[in-house]
Amino acid sequence: MPEDTRPDLPRRRLIRFAGASFLWLLIPAGKSAMARSPGVLAVRVWPSADYTRVAIELSAPLKFSHFLLKDPERLVVDLEGIEFSSVLEGLSDKIGLDDPNIKLLRAGLFKPGTVRLVMELKNEVRPQVFELPPAGNYGHRLVLDVYPLNPPDPLLLLLDIESTPAGVKSAAKPEDKRQVERLLTITLDPGHGGEDPGAIGRGGSYEKNVTLAIAKRLKAKIDKEPNMRAVLTRDTDFFMPLHMRVQKARRVRSDLFVSIHADAFVGRDANGSSVFVLSETGASSSLARYLAKKENDADTIGGVNINAKDPFLARTLLDLSQTATINDSLKLGKEVLRELGHINRLHKANVEQAGFAVLKAPDIPSILVETAFISNPEEEKRLNNEKYQNKMAEAILAGIRRYFAKNPPLAKSRQA
Repeated sequence: MPEDTRPDLPRRRLIRFAGASFLWLLIPAGKSAMARSPGVLAVRVWPSADYTRVAIELSAPLKFSHFLLKDPERLVVDLEGIEFSSVLEGLSDKIGLDDPNIKLLRAGLFKPGTVRLVMELKNEVRPQVFELPPAGNYGHRLVLDVYPLNPPDPLLLLLDIESTPAGVKSAAKPEDKRQVERLLTITLDPGHGGEDPGAIGRGGSYEKNVTLAIAKRLKAKIDKEPNMRAVLTRDTDFFMPLHMRVQKARRVRSDLFVSIHADAFVGRDANGSSVFVLSETGASSSLARYLAKKENDADTIGGVNINAKDPFLARTLLDLSQTATINDSLKLGKEVLRELGHINRLHKANVEQAGFAVLKAPDIPSILVETAFISNPEEEKRLNNEKYQNKMAEAILAGIRRYFAKNPPLAKSRQA
């Protein structure tokens, strides 16, 4: 048997060229794959009071383990089959002094073939360490979420604001006779954030930044209203899963939920503002179906630990026996859409419906406002303009005012 055809040896090929001989050794595919160990492509850190996320993007999945240490509080994560690199060496530079949860993050070679990450913590935490498959523009990710053991309670924060002189609302003006005599709570939800940028305009604008800017302007205006206060689901650039946005609104016993977006469509010509509410059946149009799917995919791109969802909330979100709430949502959406028509073209003249996951609170009238299409170059410019952001906030507030004037909410306890 010729030597290069023996089954117990790697395949070899003898090439003769210009009188010389070259022996090429073809390594079996299995050994070639083993030689390619996972590499760290990037590390991103997203701090917030709710939790801090460290996302490690990898070229391939890897084995990992983690454990907590006390005195001082530390989270230790071992990464197997990976080489120490310059990306890991620069980890300490990614933690800011103002991070509410992490004091320091460092990495080093623990033993051959294993890199150890040590996260020094400012307080006791409940860590979640999990993998994510490739999604959006990201490859494989290993996510380290550290939740404070005693997180800030949004309801207690609101009650604290109400109890201080600075937080006391002024008396209603004479023309506000129909205004209810209790504080109305509106949860504002800036779409996307952190790992999830949302839609990206042709000029490089991120939807997550536009929505946060408009939401902050709207909150400032609502907080100046007699008998109104606003809560943001996120006030900085971090990712919040869709179910946690709904959960936050329910924890503060919101009267309304307003999710703010600036989406994109396949063509650059799509333009105008829209308002959506939840549908118990199908979507009211192909665009509504398309946008609902995109918004619901935020959890996939942002990265949710599917094993950590609140089972009670999951059951609540699947309960579609909320016709009365949807009817109130339609009334609110109609008033807001009317006001948006004064500052921008309307993409549709009526409120649309689809299965948006973020609108599924069974007891809170909820709308999703598409302020404009960030994929349209002209509207992208307006969305980044402070005057337009201000007009958008004023229009949404005007719609909320009109809704409450026509639909005064019932009295309810000020405490949960």
